[in-house]
Amino acid sequence: MLIKLKVFRFDPEKEEKPTYQTFEIEADPMDRLLDCLNRIHWEQDPTLSFRMSCGHGVCGSDGMRINGICGLACQKLVKSFKEEVLIEPLPVFKVVKDLVVDLGPFFEKYNSIKPYLTTKTSPPDQERKQSPEEHKIFEEAIRCILCACCTASCPVNQNKETEGYVGPAALVRAFRYLFDSRDEASEERVALLDQKDGAGGCQTLWKCTEVCPKEIPVTKQIGRIKKRIYDAR
Repeated sequence: MLIKLKVFRFDPEKEEKPTYQTFEIEADPMDRLLDCLNRIHWEQDPTLSFRMSCGHGVCGSDGMRINGICGLACQKLVKSFKEEVLIEPLPVFKVVKDLVVDLGPFFEKYNSIKPYLTTKTSPPDQERKQSPEEHKIFEEAIRCILCACCTASCPVNQNKETEGYVGPAALVRAFRYLFDSRDEASEERVALLDQKDGAGGCQTLWKCTEVCPKEIPVTKQIGRIKKRIYDAR
């Protein structure tokens, strides 16, 4: 089948404003949009820039906005689109070139929530044990692949007045450690998250949950963080 892709183009080092370029290619209905972008790059325009790595929804590197909804190009099949497909970079972030955005600020916010286990007791002779029931509490959160689709879709992050908000991806990772039975810094984590740009910045708009390619209940997990903060006061 013939598919048209209307692709965002912008090189801030050479151009003053972005444009859109339409490409037409023959594709199998079971091809992914990522396959189409690769063929455009290989066969029509080698200057088209976008990120990709595994191509199987594991690395999260090919996040972009597709027909106005953030997602992974490797998870979207051609057969799901009947008309021209609009491909744009993730909103919120500065465009480096075409579909590539600067994720530096995203990872700065991610690192701000201390995404690692903190312990105060001496380590045991073997591993720090955890029951299957204890692990199940945060099992969904560890599916996060840091694709930034949730943060890019969040209306709070899109508002310049609240651009300091850490965002849903950082909070999902904070949930993972806050509810991990092996972590021994729960008071410090609660204090860190009990800020207007922390869990308090979430307005429960559900956009993050709607777009998550790993189907993590992001909004519910942020709600549990808020409950934990409330109980600690």
